[in-house]
Amino acid sequence: MGMQYRRLGSTGLNVSVVGVGTWQFGGEWGKDYAQSEVDEILHTAKEAGINLIDTAECYGDHLSEAFIGDYLKRDKREDWIVATKFGHHFHSHLNRTDAYSAEDVLKQLDASLLALKTDYIDLYQFHSGSDAAFDQEELWTMLDKQKQAGKIRHIGLSLNKSNSMHQVTHAAEVGASAIQIVYNRLERGPEADVFPACDRYDLGVLARVPLASGLLSGKYQSGTRFASNDVRARQNGEGLDETLQVVARIQNEEVPEGTNMAQWALAWCLRHPSVTTVIPGCKDPAQVISNAQAVSLLDKE
Repeated sequence: MGMQYRRLGSTGLNVSVVGVGTWQFGGEWGKDYAQSEVDEILHTAKEAGINLIDTAECYGDHLSEAFIGDYLKRDKREDWIVATKFGHHFHSHLNRTDAYSAEDVLKQLDASLLALKTDYIDLYQFHSGSDAAFDQEELWTMLDKQKQAGKIRHIGLSLNKSNSMHQVTHAAEVGASAIQIVYNRLERGPEADVFPACDRYDLGVLARVPLASGLLSGKYQSGTRFASNDVRARQNGEGLDETLQVVARIQNEEVPEGTNMAQWALAWCLRHPSVTTVIPGCKDPAQVISNAQAVSLLDKE
């Protein structure tokens, strides 16, 4: 069975229900990528019917975007929905500073367009900012002008861990039509308030970290520790063991016998009617194929 597509809120964009998350291309997930590896991942994604790439200005210093841009200039740009973000400067491994002023964001936008080797971004997302950063009229005025100029097709909000309801309920006022949020079987917070509001305002929902940074793949046992150059090292310790025990329980009690747990976890997110698409990361083409196959579980209730 093939890929499925859903309308991303009021953008009208038809996105594949599984996208490609690309933080890993910035080198903070314990591996540095070569262009040929990125090409293979994106080519495999396209063959699987995936049309959504999610990246950000600070996955490396526009590094992930540059890898994607190099691929896009050799492919058909119009076949892809490219989502990126603004609000940070990357300095070094997991070291960023905030930058949400209208003037700074305009520079980031131009740098993103240059890196992505394109003249427009399909979805430009406010990246994990505070409510104070969000409440800047001049920022949204500037972005609206860029939209009129054709550099941006649609605006989105990528919420930080606090799941700001202030941002969700004012999304339409600042011209945003999609929300990106952490949502997975271990982190169900958005179900209470965010999702009902997204339904009310017709906001598309991109669920990030749908595999809980890989923990819901079922591949890691209690006692696992991540390397220091892997963003997941922050979870090392007793907390990680506790989480992995919860994962083991979910695997035993909820995942049907013989079902790939990562695919089950992606389908679990997509079964929520408010979720438009999931954007799991992937380290190689095999993971892209596996992620895309989660769609086959959607028909089996």
